[in-house]
Amino acid sequence: MDELLSKQMPHSVTAEQAVLGSVLIDARCMPEVAEALRPEDFYMAQNREIFETMISMFNFSETIDPVTVANHMVQRGHEERATREYFLQLMQVTPTAANVGEYVGIMKDKSLLRRIAETAGDLTALVQEGSGTAQEVLEAAEQRIYAIRQGRSAQGLEHISTVILSVYDRLNELAAQDSDIPGLSTGLPDVDRAIAGLNKSDLLLLAARPGMGKTSFALNVLLHAGKFSGKAVVFFSLEMSREQLAMRLISGESFVDNKKLVTGKLSEDDWGKIAAASAALNRTNILIDDNPSLSVADMNAKCRRVDNLGLVVIDYLQLMTSAGGPSRSSDNRQQVVSDISRALKIMAKELNVPVVCLSQLSRGPESRSDKRPMLSDLRESGAIEQDADIVMFLYRDDYYDKESEAHNIAECIIAKNRHGETGTVELQWLPEYTTFSSIERRYEEY
Repeated sequence: MDELLSKQMPHSVTAEQAVLGSVLIDARCMPEVAEALRPEDFYMAQNREIFETMISMFNFSETIDPVTVANHMVQRGHEERATREYFLQLMQVTPTAANVGEYVGIMKDKSLLRRIAETAGDLTALVQEGSGTAQEVLEAAEQRIYAIRQGRSAQGLEHISTVILSVYDRLNELAAQDSDIPGLSTGLPDVDRAIAGLNKSDLLLLAARPGMGKTSFALNVLLHAGKFSGKAVVFFSLEMSREQLAMRLISGESFVDNKKLVTGKLSEDDWGKIAAASAALNRTNILIDDNPSLSVADMNAKCRRVDNLGLVVIDYLQLMTSAGGPSRSSDNRQQVVSDISRALKIMAKELNVPVVCLSQLSRGPESRSDKRPMLSDLRESGAIEQDADIVMFLYRDDYYDKESEAHNIAECIIAKNRHGETGTVELQWLPEYTTFSSIERRYEEY
């Protein structure tokens, strides 16, 4: 008999009863319990039903005491005498409602162990079925464990009331902050205002023809977020080496001409600026990976291990390998890019951080008289355009026309924006530091 019981999932009947008993003895502890526990944290079906009833009454601001809760239970079809007897037992086994926090802690621990055990069982079943490759099972394992660690279900239906509670939390959070922008700042106020900053779970696509400054823009954003957000920011560079990126960051931070850094012809003053810039960069939590053959699954796995992650930047989409690996080489490129862009959006949602992905444009703009990019110019477009929350293009007129009046002026064209309007923002391009800045207002705006 004992051996049979030992095979049960981890749980503590005593802790469950003590939590319910605490609420029945003193309803003032209900807010604390409601915030910390969910019905599925109760292992015993009877206890789960009582808690669901209490939560329902709490949501409707009804009085919670042994009589009212028992009445609700009877309305749900429970036998009156047995319910009242059980409530009496709950109140007798609870020493004091003051220790409710301890009882909740025990329950949460047991609930977590059950979820780990369920996941382990599912993974064992996956292995025994033999339907997936080792890589796929590993990816499923990491995804499930990460979801447990984040304290949320991997899948599951959620009632609108709990979603509304999290919306209220988010609104309170926004109301409390000083900034007008809900998301992380890009460091370019005009762009921030246009896209409402970089928001959690958003996929932002930054696309341009070669030489327009995509990587420079991305490094601008990375540097600003790294310095001011207080979070870890990750840069996946599939094109440039870590040293090249670090040099670009030092140039942008120190305002020492990039050419001087490349050639090493530096004055005493330059060395001082570089030392100060390096010290500032050392204080940030910027993480760089320059592995040229990464898939979204690899990136996702690496990001899951980063504490306090705030932003992911990828340079650039067309260089990424499909999650399917070499076996998918027969697929056309459009299908592969479609898989990658979908996986990137899922990654942004799962990590709950903004993901900025750079993308090349087709040669479409070159053949038009107006060379400003359009959504249809996205290489292997359709799916990317669909998955991205925000699509931005960079365009510099003086790149094509050396006589252009818009000298060193870049246009950031917002072609798709789930958070607001589309439009164009003008930026100052500083070629010697390979960086962008907001345009100084040189005239009064009437």
